Amino acid sequence: MSISKILDSEACLKKIQSLRHEGKKIIFTNGVFDILHIGHLSLLEKAKSLGDILCVGINSDSSVKKIKGENRPVNQQEDRARLLAGFEVVDIVTIFHETTPSDIISRLKPDIHVKGGDYNPADFENMPEAKVVRDYGGEVRIISLVPGKSSTAIINKMSFTI
Repeated sequence: MSISKILDSEACLKKIQSLRHEGKKIIFTNGVFDILHIGHLSLLEKAKSLGDILCVGINSDSSVKKIKGENRPVNQQEDRARLLAGFEVVDIVTIFHETTPSDIISRLKPDIHVKGGDYNPADFENMPEAKVVRDYGGEVRIISLVPGKSSTAIINKMSFTI
């Protein structure tokens, strides 16, 4: 059942440690994942192809409000987590409460941290968690976005047509 993939931060840490002990390569990505679309699925599939276990961190509702404003998220964190857990390529989903994933990444220490192509790989200074990943010897990978596919674009289109 997909709901068993959703773990709080402590259970997630224990699970990742156990999987690492088994020799599994851990991949981590994060985001809001507010209105799921093909761009999200593409990112998750490409991320999963880099290793054995894909752990997805999602921003809590309170952190999304800080990042995107009072009208977001559209979908509550429990719903977003459950939808992501339903994807075959996703092994673990966890919710984090900070505006960046730096803290959870420093605890999980994934082998590879994946970000969408809206980040410039030449300018890691704009990615708050990049220093954390470098400090423990991990790798950051940037995966190209699917052009024109974003939750914000979907919301804007819906607002325009209503």
